[in-house]
Amino acid sequence: LPEAMFEDRRIQHYPYDYNYSNEQDRFGEAGRLWQQTAAPGSDVWRATIDELISLDFTLSPTFTIYEANRDLMRARLAEWHASYTMPYMMRAFEPSPDIHGSYFFDWTTADEIAWKENFSLWMQFVNDYKNAGGRVTAGSDAGFIYKIYGFAYIRELELLQEAGFHPLEVIQSATLKGAELLGVDSDRGTVELGKRADLVIVDENPLANFKILYGTGHQRLNRERGAVELAGGIRYTIKDGIVFDARALLADVRELVAQRKAEEAAMRQ
Repeated sequence: LPEAMFEDRRIQHYPYDYNYSNEQDRFGEAGRLWQQTAAPGSDVWRATIDELISLDFTLSPTFTIYEANRDLMRARLAEWHASYTMPYMMRAFEPSPDIHGSYFFDWTTADEIAWKENFSLWMQFVNDYKNAGGRVTAGSDAGFIYKIYGFAYIRELELLQEAGFHPLEVIQSATLKGAELLGVDSDRGTVELGKRADLVIVDENPLANFKILYGTGHQRLNRERGAVELAGGIRYTIKDGIVFDARALLADVRELVAQRKAEEAAMRQ
């Protein structure tokens, strides 16, 4: 997308030793792309937004899958990995030239700084696109780069809010806008009589804090008790009217991960 808004070049400024097959080169330079394109609010910026909207184009940025690029340590040490990420997945996330997305061979402070600026400009475009009437959906592209399903999706909601979306707009991107993109909004995407009962039930208001949706819960201080506690977590998931106990499902995953870790430990003895 940024290439479509170049004003003073036809290709981005690749280093002379750039190797597309080297994924650290590829993703490292991708983090320097938005800085080379048209400025926010410029004629080219606005014209690109207008043209994409005229084509009924949908943006699904999946910010979350790129987040490790701006803070690798945060992604690698995410608190859910210990209980919810299979050991073979953690191994696949480690630097390897043979596995797509495992490109942190020697990721630098400069790479993270570039990606922070990249995110800022990218998020501004996505927010401007939404404000102009464009459709934006929530997605995660999880399964690599230290992101696992479920947790990565909740993080995407937080990142859309960081981009400038009101929490209500975030929820709309995660529900109605996705249904519209798939052409199934006639029977899902909103809570209406006659539509499918696809719901999540929580104990608190997620608009106040999306962190309460994480399966690991949200840590906060209970001032009355003078103790730190875990709050939130989805209580029930309802799919096609069938009620699933979300906590029981999470417990099943924890058991599977613990079992696999025990099996691997036994094989090493």
